Amino acid sequence: VAVIVIEMGMITPPVGLNVFVVKGVATDVPMATIFRGVLPFLLAMFIGLLLIIAFPAIALLVPDTMFG
Repeated sequence: VAVIVIEMGMITPPVGLNVFVVKGVATDVPMATIFRGVLPFLLAMFIGLLLIIAFPAIALLVPDTMFG
């Protein structure tokens, strides 16, 4: 849960470090366009976070399958 929240913080203002990296690479793209492009990913992470909080077994499904 903490890792997902930190990832969400890296693409949202005021920190948005990953967004500023994209701006540094794509200098001709306005910041507003970059933030609009980030919104679907932010929404997907938020939904995933809610699912993991509601059903913690989701986070343990792969390790339990691999290691028995």
